[in-house]
Amino acid sequence: MKLITLHLPEPYIKALDRLVKEKYYPNRAEAIRVAVRDLLTVEAWGRTNVGKTS
Repeated sequence: MKLITLHLPEPYIKALDRLVKEKYYPNRAEAIRVAVRDLLTVEAWGRTNVGKTS
């Protein structure tokens, strides 16, 4: 894995901290990884299969 720096608005950070506090994720980094993965699944990787039949 590579380390990146990410700037987020304060409400996003508070929401992430709430998810961690409520045990949805073990830490902020994992919550962000899941969010990025889900975004890429829909927006980037999902589009490569649009219109293809398998």
